[in-house]
Amino acid sequence: MRLRFAFLYLVLFCWAALSNAQAKGEKRPSTEIKTAGIKLIPIQTPKGTFKVWTKKVGSGKIKVLLLHGGPGATHEYFESFEDFLPKAGIEFYYYDQLGSFYSDQPTDTTLWQMDRFVDEVEQVRRGLDLNQFYLLGSSWGSMLAMEYTPIFQKYLKGLVLCDMTASISSYMKYVTQLKSQMPDSIQKKLDAYEEKQDYNNPDYQSLVVQYLYNEHVCRVLPWPDPVARTFKNFNQQVYNVMQGPNEFVITGNFKDWGAWDKLPRIKVPTLCIGAKYDEMNPDDIRREGELIPNSRVYICPNGSHLCMWDDQQNYFRELIRFLKEVDSGSFRPDKKK
Repeated sequence: MRLRFAFLYLVLFCWAALSNAQAKGEKRPSTEIKTAGIKLIPIQTPKGTFKVWTKKVGSGKIKVLLLHGGPGATHEYFESFEDFLPKAGIEFYYYDQLGSFYSDQPTDTTLWQMDRFVDEVEQVRRGLDLNQFYLLGSSWGSMLAMEYTPIFQKYLKGLVLCDMTASISSYMKYVTQLKSQMPDSIQKKLDAYEEKQDYNNPDYQSLVVQYLYNEHVCRVLPWPDPVARTFKNFNQQVYNVMQGPNEFVITGNFKDWGAWDKLPRIKVPTLCIGAKYDEMNPDDIRREGELIPNSRVYICPNGSHLCMWDDQQNYFRELIRFLKEVDSGSFRPDKKK
């Protein structure tokens, strides 16, 4: 009881002191509160207002907004960028999309639609006051970037498309090819589980990790901590609604997605990055470069889907080279046939 009265007295004392200061016209300190670059951006949706998490890293006139994969993953696997971009004078922004671990996670599945995510990216751009910036998409983030850019490219100085083909049908054709290269016994086991739709079976998931993820998603074993945290914090609901149970089985609402016809409308300087061991066909990445007028293609010789981890030196050399050349006006696209 004594502690309760003491606390009440402290509250009343502080309130009285503040009121007295305001009555005398005294101003409170206006020092800006530092938040380690973190800013929560309010996002308007048909289901209400939510907040998404962003964080600014580094400082420089070159500004890059990162769109992570998934859908339903997190920014965490981008943490390798911290070792390369800031020392090159490049400022970049992490951003966890709505539903992802660091942002609000509503459960209304009607929110998980391509068009709504595109609108969200534009709201984040405005919230961060970005103009003439670079947009970098990885995997699903590149799908978003391919949809966003033809509409909003007046705000972009450049675009980077990492590790994503331009249609789900193209992806399915190639991942089926990768599956056919697995040992026959493994293919039969995977097929048996898929026929029963027993996707959550630990044995099935272990096979997918061993024979697909460890070979074609991230070849650094064990996985680096940021990659492991990304998978640990994955929002499976978003992924299931939009993609489906796993990389082999696409049943979600973007199963018919394609953007090949939109690529010629992208006019900003563009870097298309793929990798030799990726689960995306390197030839599809080259085709993207052929369709985007002002583009350059680079295939990481040692990398897979997360080549920012398993082929870092090549990936970041080409990324930084592209950003600096565009910024200086010296960028030259690949010669088109």
